[in-house]
Amino acid sequence: MDLSIVISLYNEEESLRELAAWIDRALEPHGYEYEIIMVDDGSTDRSWDVITELAATNPRIRAIGFRRNYGKSAALYCGFEAAQGDIVVTMDADLQDSPEEIPEMVRMIREEGYDLVSGWKKKRFDNVATKNLPSKFYNATARKVTGIRLHDMNCGLKAYRNEVVKNIEVYGDMHRFIPYLAKNAGFNKIGEKVVHHQARKYGKSKFGVSRFLHGFLDLLTIWFLQIFGKKPMHLFGGIGTLIFFIGAILAVWLMVAKLVAQAHGETFRAVTDQPLFFLALVAVVLGAMLFLTGFLGEMIARNASGRNDYNIKRRIR
Repeated sequence: MDLSIVISLYNEEESLRELAAWIDRALEPHGYEYEIIMVDDGSTDRSWDVITELAATNPRIRAIGFRRNYGKSAALYCGFEAAQGDIVVTMDADLQDSPEEIPEMVRMIREEGYDLVSGWKKKRFDNVATKNLPSKFYNATARKVTGIRLHDMNCGLKAYRNEVVKNIEVYGDMHRFIPYLAKNAGFNKIGEKVVHHQARKYGKSKFGVSRFLHGFLDLLTIWFLQIFGKKPMHLFGGIGTLIFFIGAILAVWLMVAKLVAQAHGETFRAVTDQPLFFLALVAVVLGAMLFLTGFLGEMIARNASGRNDYNIKRRIR
């Protein structure tokens, strides 16, 4: 099979018939063998009824329905698991992503060798204050942290080689960082294509401004786990050791200074009368706690079931 179109949706009953017809119009002239996988993320409207009706007349449509709303990452995870196509395309169900962009994205993967092609909604029709400006700031931060030069990291319209989606795990809200997950799995050829963005035709966005704060925190989480997830001692042990020695040196210096002053008959303050001494003790205790945190983290990492999970690209014999 050439293509799998994975669509995550939540309460999009008005747009589903139009979307399915639009996908067929855009792809049939190219002769692709494709499937459409609709993942209903616990919709409370008639979305599942509409999907059932569509599947009854269109054999290309497959569907997965959640009992409740789990989020876009969960929907994509199940969609990726079910995808059979050589190339997997993700898009939203709100008619803001154009299926007519798909053939060019497929060409970029097949002919130019990209592992992943991400859409870039260069001209957006969202609210400037609540969507456009926060999105620009968020994407600038993501480029800085991940090192991936994408203008729109969170664009729903993306195309992947099948092996990419089979070798990454999307969970929580990590759907925002699939290119970074792919890069960490060894898929480094990541491209970008300017795509046509359209104003929402039905309903309203399911995501608020808070997603940008959550996205930033998730970005820090994935960055931390990638660097220190299997080597927690390198962070906590290193910082803890440094703080411990700073505190210990300060405490010893205060005691030596007091003994020297006492030996020379000079006026001196008791060590316990000096606030710096108590700060030094706090540093010693904090350093020891951080070191032990790193040690415990290292023990957990070394006993984790996935400690030796590596993405093997090829073998000979």
